Amino acid sequence: MSAADARPGVVLIHGVGLDASMWEPVIARLDAGLDPFAYDMIGHGCASKPPGPYSLAAFVDQLADRVDRVDRCRGQRFDVVGFSMGALVAEGFALANPARVRRLVLVSAVFDRSPAECAAIIERVADVRNNGFAAGFEAALLRWFTPRFAASHPEVVARVRECLAANDERAYADAYEVFATADTELAAQLHRITQPTLVVTGANDPRSTPAMACALAARLGNGRVHVVEGARHLLPLEVPDTLAALINDFLGGCDV
Repeated sequence: MSAADARPGVVLIHGVGLDASMWEPVIARLDAGLDPFAYDMIGHGCASKPPGPYSLAAFVDQLADRVDRVDRCRGQRFDVVGFSMGALVAEGFALANPARVRRLVLVSAVFDRSPAECAAIIERVADVRNNGFAAGFEAALLRWFTPRFAASHPEVVARVRECLAANDERAYADAYEVFATADTELAAQLHRITQPTLVVTGANDPRSTPAMACALAARLGNGRVHVVEGARHLLPLEVPDTLAALINDFLGGCDV
C-alpha cells in the first residue's frame, strides 16, 4: 500500500482519572482498515507526573509529541477520538494544529457549562485537594454507568474503580482542574474547528448531556451529533459495540 493510499492513524484519548486501557474494547471492534493507538495523558497511568499546575496547552503539546513519534502520523493528517477530558484535548489540538487533523470524534464531551455546573465541578476539585479523591469514586461510578450495566458487569466497574484508585492523588487533582475549566477556555473558539466532527453522548449522561452535545455540534464548523439511548457517560466500556460502529462509519467516510 502506498503512503497516499494508507489509512491515517487514529489516536484515542482517555478521560480524567482513567488511562489508555479504557479504549481496549473499542479498539478491538474497529475496522481493520483503521490504524488506532491510545496513550496515557500526563499525570495518568504510565505517563510522567510532573509538578502542577497543569494546563490544557500541556496536554495538547503532549499529544503533538506523541503523534510525531508515530510513523503513520508523522507529518500526516490523522483522526482524533477523545473521551470526556480527552475530547477537550482533541478540541485544543485541532485549534492549534488544524492542518494535522482529518476528522474528530468527541465522546461524552462537556461544553459551555452553566455557572452552577462550573461552581459544582470547581467545588469537586477543591474537595479532592482538601479531602482526597477516594470519597468521590462511588459517586463518579454512579454517574458513569447505568444501574443495569453496573449490575450485569460488576467486573468492568471494579476495573474502573481500581484504575481510579491507582492514580497519583496530586496529579489527579491537577488534571481534574484542567477538566473543570478547559471548556470555558475553548468555547469561544470552537467555530474555527471546521473538520467533520461527530459528537456522541449517552441519553442518560447527567454531566455530558444530550443538550450539551447538540449545542457543541452546532457551535462547531462542521459538527453532527449522535445520542446513544439507554447509556450514561462511559460509552467506550458500556456500549463498545455501538461506539465502535459509529466511529467505523464516520472515519470510514470519504476524505475531506
